Amino acid sequence: MDEVTRGARALVLCPDIRRIAYDLDAEERLAEAEGLALAIGVVIAHSAVLPVRQMQPNTLFGSGQVENIAVWCEQYECELVIVDGALSPIQQRNLEDRLKRKVIDRTGLILEIFGERAATAEGRLQVELAHLDYQQSRLVRSWTHLERQRGGFGFLGGPGETQIEADRRMIRQRMARLRRELEQVRKTRALHRERRGRAPWPVIALVGYTNAGKSTLFNHLTGAEVMAEDLLFATLDPTMRAISLPGVEKAILSDTVGFISDLPTQLVAAFRATLEEVTGADVICHVRDMANPAHAAQKKQVLAVLADLGVVDPETGESEIPIIEVWNKADLIDPERLTQLQEVAGDQDAVLVSAARGEGIDAFAAAVAERLTERARELEVTLPASDGRRIAWLHAHGEVLSDEEAGEGENGPMRKLRVRLNPKELGQYASLTT
Repeated sequence: MDEVTRGARALVLCPDIRRIAYDLDAEERLAEAEGLALAIGVVIAHSAVLPVRQMQPNTLFGSGQVENIAVWCEQYECELVIVDGALSPIQQRNLEDRLKRKVIDRTGLILEIFGERAATAEGRLQVELAHLDYQQSRLVRSWTHLERQRGGFGFLGGPGETQIEADRRMIRQRMARLRRELEQVRKTRALHRERRGRAPWPVIALVGYTNAGKSTLFNHLTGAEVMAEDLLFATLDPTMRAISLPGVEKAILSDTVGFISDLPTQLVAAFRATLEEVTGADVICHVRDMANPAHAAQKKQVLAVLADLGVVDPETGESEIPIIEVWNKADLIDPERLTQLQEVAGDQDAVLVSAARGEGIDAFAAAVAERLTERARELEVTLPASDGRRIAWLHAHGEVLSDEEAGEGENGPMRKLRVRLNPKELGQYASLTT
């Protein structure tokens, strides 16, 4: 079978299986599948929702539907068939035999996107482990043996796809080695997180459904140039930058991987270390695409992931970490609905913004600063003027409200400072005085 690469013509199918409860309706799921396909650079020749009354163990679809799919492949000159669902290895192999085309399911497609986008060594380790976990049960095609000449991992073609069989023992050995390397990465990440926890700067984590606009918002706040495109999973590797906010001289802003419904189980496990950054945040900003008709279902998916991380109580939906909703893409909402959202945003602890145009960013920054400083306490301290270390620390890390001379002390001139510190900064200052 010919290799399929970027620019290949694809048929995108969304099976709508009876008696399965979906968070999104069939058309919305099909639209998301099309977005995933576009993210990997294929051309969508045709797409369709296929009702499935009863799943067939050999092909998922009924025999008549398989014949229709074959006709579509010929009619639209498709080289690739993408099924927005989980295919067993047998179903995938049988569909390929009957259609004479490559067939990949939702998991394979997402893994291909992740393989192409992961930029850091850690990201590549995570993706490769997830890929091998997926592939070891379906050796219907060759395994790329650590091929690195292209971004992906062999679902849509590549120079490593000439090998006919994969060695199961070699895959298991490679997976064991990857797990050891990832465990070391996790330990290093935990040390960095602990070090940041000892630092006085608060951490703000941006979370949200994929393509909600997190990276665009991140770039506006930091002046960075993180990849921000109208693509699903434009960001995979976590990025952190220092920013300043009203009353908060320095904070760390973290951009995270986007969430998605039905994320492959292999990737949920592999990217857990990346998402654990969220658990150490002082404030979580949930960025939502309010122009998307499925925004409510997307919110449900994000909260489910946060619950899985232990951030949100699955029963009550409450979180110990303050969560601010950022209602993004206001520029794409019709005026009447925009007015309605503006009226209710304050009641729902939300801020309406257009990250693409920079509208509402100041209000968002003020809302985050308010959350970070709402538990701050005013402290009045008198220190020797010669104690430059502690005086400089208070100016650098707290909000100094006043700094004036306080007469003579036993060790010379004294200074009296009135400063506002949040709980983390109070702890840091206490460690300086002991």
